Amino acid sequence: MGLRVRGEDSVGAVATPRQFRLRLLSGFRLEFGEVVLHPSPGCQRLLAYLAVHGVASRAVLAGVLWPDVSEEHAHGSLRTTIWRLRRYAGDLLDIGRQQLSLARSVWVDVQALTARARRLLRPDAVVTREDLELSGLHGGELLPGWYDDWVLFERERLRQLRIHALESLSRRLLRERRAAEALDAALEAVRLEPLRESGHRCVLAAHLAEGNVVEALRHYEVVRLQFAAELGVAPSRALTTLMANALRSYRPAHPHGTR
Repeated sequence: MGLRVRGEDSVGAVATPRQFRLRLLSGFRLEFGEVVLHPSPGCQRLLAYLAVHGVASRAVLAGVLWPDVSEEHAHGSLRTTIWRLRRYAGDLLDIGRQQLSLARSVWVDVQALTARARRLLRPDAVVTREDLELSGLHGGELLPGWYDDWVLFERERLRQLRIHALESLSRRLLRERRAAEALDAALEAVRLEPLRESGHRCVLAAHLAEGNVVEALRHYEVVRLQFAAELGVAPSRALTTLMANALRSYRPAHPHGTR
C-alpha cells in the first residue's frame, strides 16, 4: 500500500517511501519526490537529530530536544511530535517501544557526505571521479541558524571531517602525480579553515610538485602575514623548512642573461 503524505492541514499525493530525501546542509529541507514538505519545527528537530545520530532512545530525545521543561512534559512533547509525523508522513520513522530512527529508505545528505569523507580517510581508498567534484565534500554548513548544543557540536565535527578528507584527498592525488587536482582539494580545505597549517602545507606541496616555486613562495608569504596578523605567531618550522628547501634548489634565470 502506498504512503499518504499530508500537509499540516491537507492531504497530499500517494507515493513510495523511496522518494524521501532529507537535506540538512545549507538548511533543513525535506523532499518527497518533486514535492518539498514543511513539517513543524518540532518535527524538523526530531528528524534532524535522528538523521545525524541514527538510533536514539526516547529518553535521550526528550531530554535533548526539550531541555527546558520537566521530564514528563518533554516525554509528552515527544509523543505529540511522533504522532504528528506519523500523520504527516507515516513511513519516515522506524518506531520501537524505547527507540526511534529514520526509516532506512530515507536518503540523508549528511550521511552521504560522512560516508564519502570517511572512505577518503582510509589508507586503501581509491580516488573516484566523484571525489574530484569537491562541492560534494562541502555542501554548505549543517543547519545554519540552529543553535541547539547538539547542532553546534555536530556542525564542528562535520567541518573537521570535511577538512581532514580534503587534505587526505590532496595528499593522495599528489602521490599519484595529479598535482593540479591535488591543489584544488588543498585550496578547498584552506577555504574551510584559513588558519589550519596542514591545509596550507598541502597547497605548498602541490605548487612545488608542479615546479611553481614562485606560486608557493607567494602563498607562503600570505600565510606568514595572516598568521602574524590574526594569531600573532609565525608559521611552524616544518612549513618554513619546506619553503627553505625549495628555495635552495630554485635557480631563477638572471634578467639580463647568464653572467
